[in-house]
Amino acid sequence: MPDHEQIMKRQRVLADFGEFALRSQNLDEVLTEACRLVGAALGTDRAKILEIQEEGRCLFVRAGVGWDPGIVGQLRLPMRERSSETYSIKEGKPVITQDIAKEERFDVPEFMRKAGVVALANVPIFLPGGKAYGLLQVDATEPREFGNEDTEFLRTYTIILGPVIDRLHTVGTLRTTEERFRLVVENARDYAIFVTDPEDRIIDWYSGAETVFGWTAEEIVGQPGSILFTPEDQEANEPEREIETARREGSAPNMRWHLRKDGSRVFIEGSLTTLHHLDGSPRGFLKIGQDVTERREADEALRESEARFRAVANLVPDVLWSSDPAGQVTWFNERWFAYTGQSREAAEGYGWLDAVHPEDRKRCLDDFRALMKQGQPFSRELRIRSADGQYRWFLGRAEPVRDDAGRTTQCFGAATDIDALRQLQEQQTVVVAELQHRTRNLITVVRSIAQQTLATSPSLEAFRTQFNDRLAALSRVQGLLSRADQEPVTIRALIQTELDALGAAGMQERIVLDGPPVALRKDSVQTFALALHELATNARKYGALSNEQGRLTVTWRAHVPEGGGRRVVLHWVEKGISHSSEDQSPIRRGYGRELIERALPYALQAKTSYELGESELRCSIDLPLTERVKQSGSR
Repeated sequence: MPDHEQIMKRQRVLADFGEFALRSQNLDEVLTEACRLVGAALGTDRAKILEIQEEGRCLFVRAGVGWDPGIVGQLRLPMRERSSETYSIKEGKPVITQDIAKEERFDVPEFMRKAGVVALANVPIFLPGGKAYGLLQVDATEPREFGNEDTEFLRTYTIILGPVIDRLHTVGTLRTTEERFRLVVENARDYAIFVTDPEDRIIDWYSGAETVFGWTAEEIVGQPGSILFTPEDQEANEPEREIETARREGSAPNMRWHLRKDGSRVFIEGSLTTLHHLDGSPRGFLKIGQDVTERREADEALRESEARFRAVANLVPDVLWSSDPAGQVTWFNERWFAYTGQSREAAEGYGWLDAVHPEDRKRCLDDFRALMKQGQPFSRELRIRSADGQYRWFLGRAEPVRDDAGRTTQCFGAATDIDALRQLQEQQTVVVAELQHRTRNLITVVRSIAQQTLATSPSLEAFRTQFNDRLAALSRVQGLLSRADQEPVTIRALIQTELDALGAAGMQERIVLDGPPVALRKDSVQTFALALHELATNARKYGALSNEQGRLTVTWRAHVPEGGGRRVVLHWVEKGISHSSEDQSPIRRGYGRELIERALPYALQAKTSYELGESELRCSIDLPLTERVKQSGSR
């Protein structure tokens, strides 16, 4: 049994520790002082406190006296089954080893043997609520019997230690929280953080609020929180409504324009939170808001830009689109849906391929893969089906979009309707071929005219005059042929053109043209026109139109003979011909008559007759209006 002096000494130890624990806010200092006092009270001068760490897998030597620096604050002991420390904590009771040399229940750590520990006492430390914190371990370097008085003293000591450790944990956590709050508040330059009292007067104003709003703490503390609201929100009682919402629901959103000190506006995204005393009564409001003015303006600019893009994209006649690297379309403008009739859901992914002609689909995907692999733009003509089921030709083009590393991440493209252009190109090909054919024929005709005119001309001057006249007639008919697709060449047009060219406009009372509108085949116009030219020229110079008494009547009609196609027959009748002029007529002797009687039947499958009487001339030309059956190899 300990003497009275020893009891008093241990009571002073408990009192000294309690006083020290109340003064200190540092857990490591308090634990070290606890080890020093308990070691001195038991006369071992060596003790340590082990803290449970790593979710109960080890014990950390958190504090100690009488031990090397390499042990305290460094060493961790695994919590094994044959550990006296582990057993003490799990069982919740002290474990005493009088002599470790004779200890058979537990394994003693090697570092303790090397340090000369002979006897030890383990007493678990529990926090309020029963949670194990660790244990107090008193070590003796000589054999020692830790009696019941020693054990009870150590148990009392750890009962005091538990609440002290818990309080310091709470103080440490609070201090850490406060420090974090201070660091956050002082460094959140784009966050306005301030506190108001229950009447919404500003009582705490942090640096972020000064940065956002421009007021210093000296200027604004004591002012109502409504000073930050815009005039229109103040008039609408928004500050009061916000406070009432926070009182009723605990918090209120704050997303609106506010006023800076200089009168400019700042858009804040934040909230208002009610603060309470420990008894639950409100003690004020915490207001936190972020300045998102630039972001809001950027978002607004982006929305406006996107709206402009959509408007432009939907106004252009082209199909616009974007796709991922695999060729799956992610966006179409409205032109695609209007043209194809597809829905957005149907066109997503590879659904757009359903509108592409089956023969063009593989080439489209191959182009995509080449673009993504090589990063080169592509251009491809393809057929796309319209909503009414008709295919039209489009020119599809695509450009890759690359990231900072140069990788192709997506592509943008356009498809232009070129169906009309392709038709024009095809028509142009036909026209060019027709032009080449006509040019060859025209050269042949000119050469023939030149040869025939030369053969029947008495002199070079006569040749020049007649050749120029015939070339002029050929030129006029070419003019009519150039407009034949828009304005078919008719018999009346040919005759009237020749008569007008010969100056017969003032002789209309002696000329009769009578017949229905009959369009001629384009391939028959040239030769037929030359024949009419010869007849008209002969009539003007030597025939019915060369004197005042002559009359010219030209009639024609269409007919369909038995077993044949549609034809037209023309009758050219001149009356009042003088013999003197007729005798000089070249048509009597040469090219014109040969053209009528030989060339027309040969070239146009025409039936002709030419009769020249004492005072009149009758010529009939019967030629087909339907296409001829072409011989093999002919044009």
